[in-house]
Amino acid sequence: MTATADIRVPYLSDAQWEGLLTTRATDPRAVSKAYAARRRPTGLLSERGTIFLVAADHPARGALASGGDAMAMADRRSLLARLVEALEHPDVDGVLGSPDIVEELLLLGALEGKVVIGSMNRGGLDGATWTMDDRFTGYDAASIAACGLEGGKMLLRIDDRDPSTAGTLEGCALAVGELAALGLVAMVEPLPYHRSDDGSLRLLKDTPALARAITIASALGTTSAHTWLKMPSCDDPEAVFNATTLPCVVLGGVPSPEPDKDLESWGRALKQPTVRGLVVGRALLYPPDGDVRSAVAAAATVLRVAHGEAPQ
Repeated sequence: MTATADIRVPYLSDAQWEGLLTTRATDPRAVSKAYAARRRPTGLLSERGTIFLVAADHPARGALASGGDAMAMADRRSLLARLVEALEHPDVDGVLGSPDIVEELLLLGALEGKVVIGSMNRGGLDGATWTMDDRFTGYDAASIAACGLEGGKMLLRIDDRDPSTAGTLEGCALAVGELAALGLVAMVEPLPYHRSDDGSLRLLKDTPALARAITIASALGTTSAHTWLKMPSCDDPEAVFNATTLPCVVLGGVPSPEPDKDLESWGRALKQPTVRGLVVGRALLYPPDGDVRSAVAAAATVLRVAHGEAPQ
């Protein structure tokens, strides 16, 4: 693969890609060696007291679309190139990903000194009739500890009309307790949904629904000592984020056609006292102009400014 005329679009060299494919096919033990050899970060938070992660667990749930491209995240070479470029920014503290992507980034040498949060429940496939049944199909607490990761992330979609929500609540509660017992971060993403009579699902972003979701997620498990919450930006972030004392990160979510408005929305949420950082995936990896480096830099600036630093 050669670089395109637009140098802003990230790419992996032929040597990087072919080396990765060869390792995958001929040396499976390289993965465990890479986990063991990874240089871990000195702490979860940066020196500024914030955390900025890039999310890359969407493909594990079959959610491949970004913008107008239904297959954007299906091109693994392109996805990895975008992740490597994002992780090269000094303000990006790490990644949130499923085992396959984390391992590929390890083999590419992109996770040295970075925070790694392993994605745990990916069973609620995008578009499936059982999409709200968010079963655990990825990392578990024991493997997160064995692999030397900093914590685990779980999706908690809450639909009062779907009985499978109860199973997800139980699964997340068990995972929170297991991670806490190992001294590891449990990053819970509670998202309230409403299913219409026609079967369509809609994320609820009103203040009462989001505040309720926060209070439910805060109480999961045998202890909340190691629990973090991953929440979307909203119209009234003060009221929503005042619903907990737990540390929170702002979820970037599905990118809108107007990146400037995304950044503005994140900035308002990032100023809340309980909010410690930002976790963004597709909005940064697949910006409309293809310029991943600039998109990441803009988000990093928003985070810095929200925590009292002057723009660089």
